[in-house]
Amino acid sequence: MEIINTIIGLGATVMMPIIFFVVGLIFRMGIGKSFKAGMTVGVGFVGVNMVINLLLDNLGPASKAMVERLGLHLTVVDVGWPTASTVGWGTPIMAATVIGFLIINALMVFLKLSKTIDVDIFNYWIFLQVGALMYAVSGNFWFSVIFTWIIFVIVLKVADLCAPYIQKEYNLQGISFPHLAGMAWSPLAIAVNWIIDRIPGLNKIDINAERIQKRFGALGEPVVIGFILGLLIGILAGYSPDKAVTLAMNIAAAMVLLPKMIDVLIEGLLAVRDAAETQLKKWFPDREFYIGMDTALLIGDSSVLASGLLMIPITILLSFILPGNAMLPFTDLASLVFIFALVTPFVRRNMFRMLIVGIISVIIILYVGTDIAPWVTQSFTQSHIDLPKDFSAVTNMTGAVSTWIGWLTVKIGQLFNMVF
Repeated sequence: MEIINTIIGLGATVMMPIIFFVVGLIFRMGIGKSFKAGMTVGVGFVGVNMVINLLLDNLGPASKAMVERLGLHLTVVDVGWPTASTVGWGTPIMAATVIGFLIINALMVFLKLSKTIDVDIFNYWIFLQVGALMYAVSGNFWFSVIFTWIIFVIVLKVADLCAPYIQKEYNLQGISFPHLAGMAWSPLAIAVNWIIDRIPGLNKIDINAERIQKRFGALGEPVVIGFILGLLIGILAGYSPDKAVTLAMNIAAAMVLLPKMIDVLIEGLLAVRDAAETQLKKWFPDREFYIGMDTALLIGDSSVLASGLLMIPITILLSFILPGNAMLPFTDLASLVFIFALVTPFVRRNMFRMLIVGIISVIIILYVGTDIAPWVTQSFTQSHIDLPKDFSAVTNMTGAVSTWIGWLTVKIGQLFNMVF
């Protein structure tokens, strides 16, 4: 665990190159090619993180300014995924749970129960935060650990099922996304898509980045869409013209640069995947394997980015008008784009349908966040996270605890307490 903690502490930009270097060696790429592939993945992650930080650093203050302009005074504050990740890694059940993840994944692949080799170790925090929530509710160490293991197994199986659709839509072969928070909204996307397909008129509405670009020419390019959406957010935030234009330029830059940085990351990833595929076919004939990755690979899509930007003012408005809501969208407003990563493939990049899924998702997030806030807050306390001043309870919007999964976790924990 000391080794794992040390690697995790280095962050994804260092951890992922090490992992891919080791994976390359295991699959006999040779030291030189393995090192190059690992470094390429690392450089890609550095680039992706730089652009994401550019996006979040600019959208964060604008989002907070919109919240302040509306004068929202709600009691449950969204502290964001960076703080939530420390809850996962700081929970008392972390060590046993993570060791279990590694063993479970190896056994499932070996026994042909899963095709996914999950190398996205950093995002184990999402599973761990759900486990921390269960520990806060049930107070039982091993029940919480086993519960989190079961979720991990289910996610690996669902990742296998979803992989062909995601690979086709994003043109990413041999990759799956065992990402619990993003996967929470895939069933909703499938349901919304099925319903809209059967509603005359609505089923004809098709808005996607490619169609916009074809219809409006240069005005439909991602750089222009990013600029317009950035300008809109700046105006809603009450920015002065110069600040609004600066925000718009930075968002336009992110719309252009993020896909290019992801291409660099994928270059290294594909080199390892190809070597792994070749070697695994020798070791295990007639078997298919997927490399489990972070949904950060998917948010460079223009439809995903544009939908995420549009959801920021919509989310603030919903938090203001929904009766009974006590959750204040805050730090994770800029990260709403991640909701759409595993929604897009099931609505065929149709931004109209994506926004409907996004609105329903945010409504669920706000009400779940309000309902289970005391338990989420207790899980923060157990992980020795200080609560923000002036707020009695905390949560985060883009993790898994404010989804239906978090709500179900609390109810199962309460049922466990009633029975035992």
